[in-house]
Amino acid sequence: MTLSKEENLVYGIKLSSIGPGRATETDVVHELSSIDLAMKLHYHKVVYLFSSQAAQGLTIVRMKETMFDWLSEYYYTSGRLRRLESGRPYIKCNDCGARFIEAECDKTIHEFLDMDMDCSLQNLLVSQQVIGPELSFSPPVIIQVTRFKCGGISLGLNWAHVLGDAFSAAKFMNRWGQIVSGLQPNNKAPNIPKSDTQIEGSKKEPLSMKRVDPVGDHWITSNNCKMVTFSFHITATQLANLRAEISGHNQIDQFPIFESICAIIWHCVVKVREWAQPEVVTICKSDPRKPTNGILGNTQIIGTVEADFSIIETSPKKLATLLVNQVVDERSQIEELVESDGGVSDFIVYGAKLTFVDLEEANYYGLELNGHKPDFVYHTIQGVGDEGAVLVIPGPKESCKDSDKERIVTIIFPENQVAELKSELVKNGLLLDDNLA
Repeated sequence: MTLSKEENLVYGIKLSSIGPGRATETDVVHELSSIDLAMKLHYHKVVYLFSSQAAQGLTIVRMKETMFDWLSEYYYTSGRLRRLESGRPYIKCNDCGARFIEAECDKTIHEFLDMDMDCSLQNLLVSQQVIGPELSFSPPVIIQVTRFKCGGISLGLNWAHVLGDAFSAAKFMNRWGQIVSGLQPNNKAPNIPKSDTQIEGSKKEPLSMKRVDPVGDHWITSNNCKMVTFSFHITATQLANLRAEISGHNQIDQFPIFESICAIIWHCVVKVREWAQPEVVTICKSDPRKPTNGILGNTQIIGTVEADFSIIETSPKKLATLLVNQVVDERSQIEELVESDGGVSDFIVYGAKLTFVDLEEANYYGLELNGHKPDFVYHTIQGVGDEGAVLVIPGPKESCKDSDKERIVTIIFPENQVAELKSELVKNGLLLDDNLA
């Protein structure tokens, strides 16, 4: 299925801008941290799908009214990027607003999802725009509302990573849901924290990061191969079998679900890439020390794990042990590298090495409309490098305890390696045969 043949599924596009309801003081700027700048070529794309009951009474006018208060709290998300004379980017908090897109779809949500076997149609529900080529006209936040024939809606968030990580994007959306529900906005806007990582002066460059050719003011980098995205569910039964395979039946010594999934996928990727085994992988996950009061920023852990043995001949259990115990936090080296030339060089993190992203703590299902959680949340990352990325997200089931919930895995991978990777995933019980299409 090619996206160009299906673009008419979503139509009636209307563009507008929504800014803060309270004017920001003159000459307010937000300085970007080194970690922010390290992530500037990446974008989080999140699509929330809500039933007709959740969307009842939620008109465009109502949405925009609540967004005035919402964006007053997070005024810096309505700003525009500028550069200092040195070339280092910053955000000018000038209330230019977030971009707001209205669209329609003549399918029901279920019909739409049934058509979207390869996840390509999800791109119609969230803006694919990136920062640039003119910084002063590029919103770092774009919201798309698509109404379906069944009365349900999708909310698509295009979130520039320079503002914060996936956990911040989720907090941002959840706060809007609270305002829609009638909770009053905070009187004071939270500040984005500067990284508290200590720079120790190490000259060792981070393995998790790759310098790319200069992109100027058009913040996206090109790949050497075509990257595609596919997603699949891992059921509670599959998870139980997976943990039993890696950890055995000893409940005390069981590995966490994220590391168990990553160990299997890492092993599968090695079989696909025997000619260039990924001996170093990047791990991105929530920092347990991060602020919990709604503050946004790039606070996630960015670390690497290196295997000094032949991966193809080892067991997934040994890889899971590495992933649990041997993560080297590289944020200090990343900061040092970005600062070494004043924050003007361009880098990628996701896909510089095979990257595993733990989104267990990104509370996507905390966004409620009319007391209803999303039926489904889809998340991908734009700007992933050639080595690929794997995102692990909790499923929507609420009746089970966290460890028993299904997981959704999204993989961004070179197109010419996807078929072989899917075959390996089937052999290892992560992917069902009917997901091979």
